[in-house]
Amino acid sequence: MFVCASSILLAQQARFDDVIRNLRNPDPKIRLASVQLLRESKYPEAIAPLAPLVNDPIDQIQLEAIAAELSFFLTQDVPSKKRLGYVVEVRNPARAAAAFEMGTLAVEPRVAPPELVDALLKAIDDEDGKVRVEAIYTAGTIARPPLTGGQTSRLIKALDHYDPAIRAAAARVIGRLEVSSAADALINAINDSQPPVRYAAMRALGSLRERRASQALAEQFKFYGKGEGAWSALDALAHIADPSSVPLFKLRLTDKDPFLRRAAAEGLGRAHDASEQSALEIGAGNDSSEMVRAAMAFALQKLGRNYIPRLVESLDSEKVAPQAGDYLLELGPSIAPDLVSHLQDPSPAVRGNVATVLGLLGDGATLTALQPLTGDKDRSVAEAATRAIDRIKHRSPSSRPSSL
Repeated sequence: MFVCASSILLAQQARFDDVIRNLRNPDPKIRLASVQLLRESKYPEAIAPLAPLVNDPIDQIQLEAIAAELSFFLTQDVPSKKRLGYVVEVRNPARAAAAFEMGTLAVEPRVAPPELVDALLKAIDDEDGKVRVEAIYTAGTIARPPLTGGQTSRLIKALDHYDPAIRAAAARVIGRLEVSSAADALINAINDSQPPVRYAAMRALGSLRERRASQALAEQFKFYGKGEGAWSALDALAHIADPSSVPLFKLRLTDKDPFLRRAAAEGLGRAHDASEQSALEIGAGNDSSEMVRAAMAFALQKLGRNYIPRLVESLDSEKVAPQAGDYLLELGPSIAPDLVSHLQDPSPAVRGNVATVLGLLGDGATLTALQPLTGDKDRSVAEAATRAIDRIKHRSPSSRPSSL
């Protein structure tokens, strides 16, 4: 029996090695078939060997390689629709951009090798527009800060790319990957000729908490007044949360635009301004927009109120769960003990999402609470709990309760 099992394992390994070798085959059809086979196999061992094909001379092979690499890092399928601007949903042909929008919680606890990140960022200058876009958003999805000096330089350079789609993507990725050295280039990009680039640059400055940009962002908000331009400016100001912006947050807390109400609530919470606490309490329960209710609950939690249960409720909503998850992550590890009891929630979506959040916030003590969920009757919950445990152990291998 042992000999038979060993023979099967060796045979499988031999086939895997053959497929890896064929990634270097001069015949593009064989290279493409090898990439597709590795993608279907879901072997994470293929991540590093596949990296060179991100820059293959054949566009189809590049795109297949990028898609394969992305698939090794995602915990769930990419949605078939994406949000255009900030209001309209359209069919989504750009898989990597949609994966990027799913956020950190949708990514496996796996480290992207530097050679893969380098290859993806090199592809920013590819001649094919689709390759460029897929590559930069894949890099933004799977990479983790801090980046190397060379990687940072490529992203900053991309803010001046001839393709406006790449300039906008670079701003978004810079914000996600915390490339603080790009602040000056982002401030310049606020005046880009293309609106999507300007909007992305403003939001990235917010993600970087760049206080030097506060005055310029306030001027942009005044210039736009409404729509995505105004929301991008106010969203950035809400992340920076400079005291000088508080009057603007208070003024827009009851704006007819829910995106502006959301940003205003977040800004008040991060600025620790309790002057509108009553309005926030009313809005957290009664606002017509689900995302605004979540934002107001977040603000109240930042102001010292106990709104973790309300935020956890939002994890049951497919639309608002990523937003609520980001809030919980921002609140930090101190809330992990308050989340543990929600691992027993009747809703599988809540149990799974809480487990995922705890994977990023929890420690050794959290492992004991997560372990029973690895046998949850809902498969997605069991998988989320398993990934969460892996994340915690990956961060701190010694964080292991005695019962495991």
